[in-house]
Amino acid sequence: MKIGVLGYQGDVEEHISTINSMSSPERKVSGIRVTKRSEIDLCDGLIIPGGESTTIYKLILEYGLYDYIKEKAFDGFPVMGTCAGLIIISAETGDHRVKGMNIIDVSIRRNAYGRQINSFIKDIDIKGIGTFPAVFIRAPVIESAGTADILSYNGETPVMVRKGNVLGMTFHPELTGKTNIHEYFLHMIEGERLTSTGNLSR
Repeated sequence: MKIGVLGYQGDVEEHISTINSMSSPERKVSGIRVTKRSEIDLCDGLIIPGGESTTIYKLILEYGLYDYIKEKAFDGFPVMGTCAGLIIISAETGDHRVKGMNIIDVSIRRNAYGRQINSFIKDIDIKGIGTFPAVFIRAPVIESAGTADILSYNGETPVMVRKGNVLGMTFHPELTGKTNIHEYFLHMIEGERLTSTGNLSR
């Protein structure tokens, strides 16, 4: 199984290392950096990492991947967005400079927790996973989860959501040394936890 990590900017290598650490003789899995369509087509799923959402957005437009990823997601291709990645895949980004793909029906407010100095780690309970040490770095806030299923909260604020084949979170699971969330994404790809048809409504 190959998992692509959109490789223009952000926590690319951290996601790849986490995925590679999960490989075993029973289940071969590898993370690969992807920057073009032909590379995405080699993958079973795609992670859009945390980073700078305006930069990632500009580059996926420049390299012709914006509409391509969006169409693949609508056709059932598994996509996971973390922090800035969630902003990219959301319905409303809260930033006029970034048009969300609308592959998961959530509305976002960027940098809602403050500047990088206000970053923090907090244990959260995630449906289907359990307790997880979420790393929030200049994290966005999900102001509305729309039709998405909420998998976890920080207090009363949703921080992890899912809609069929699309998974998103406002924190950075790749910085924890734990593989629980990436494992959940692999199970989504394998269909073990996919409760819908996997197809999104346009």
